[in-house]
Amino acid sequence: MAWLRRHLLLFAAVAVLLYMLLPNVVVAVFSFNDPVGRYNYTWTEFSTRAWTNPCGPQGLCDALGLSLRIGLIASLVATVLGTMIAFALGRYRFRARSGTNLLIFMPMATPEVVMGSSLLTLFLMMGVPSGGLAITIAHIMFCVSFVVVAVKARVATLDPRLEEAAADLGANPTQTFLRVTFPLAAPGILAGALLAFSLSFDDYIITNFNASPSSITFPMYVWGAAQRGAPVQVNVIGTVMFIAALAIVLVSQLLTSRRQRAAA
Repeated sequence: MAWLRRHLLLFAAVAVLLYMLLPNVVVAVFSFNDPVGRYNYTWTEFSTRAWTNPCGPQGLCDALGLSLRIGLIASLVATVLGTMIAFALGRYRFRARSGTNLLIFMPMATPEVVMGSSLLTLFLMMGVPSGGLAITIAHIMFCVSFVVVAVKARVATLDPRLEEAAADLGANPTQTFLRVTFPLAAPGILAGALLAFSLSFDDYIITNFNASPSSITFPMYVWGAAQRGAPVQVNVIGTVMFIAALAIVLVSQLLTSRRQRAAA
């Protein structure tokens, strides 16, 4: 009993982790299913047909490609803007700092229905047509807040004495940022970029408000296909995306631990 009490927290953490990963496991398992009929809800038999033809259903890979393009552009722009805002808020004191912090958190607290309809109204007033451009701008606007929060948390932990030491050794501000500040803040920047990409790729509500009939993203395709039976290829793409995200996290953790061992 004493051993069980000592490891109770570990068991609880493992149980919660397994519970969170269970839907991904179900999606991966049913990507190898060969369903009878339109609905992939009941296991029938093992098959790799969906994996050998992931772009089988018409429009699936087009929707996936659009989501990937929008996600990459939105995450890149949001990461650049969010990183600059995070450094400004974390390192400098200015008159509108408190108001800026409030504005940063507002998109995170605003319901997506309200934000989507507000952005649609704004785009109509500005003459921006619905479609890929409007979706990309909308995704950048709500992804910036999440990047700021992630990078700002990392900036708050940086030791300013390291930058002062670099300056004492003759480094100019650009060299100090590139060789000292940026490498230390890189984990937070990477976390913000990955979070922004996942939010952009997964978004449906805001995208649905600003999409056009010719700009169907992957979540919109899945929603529409679910009404008449989502194809197995949807599970295949979901599994590939999960494995890719897991691989990025594992590689990042491996590189971080190796860097820490080398520094020690």
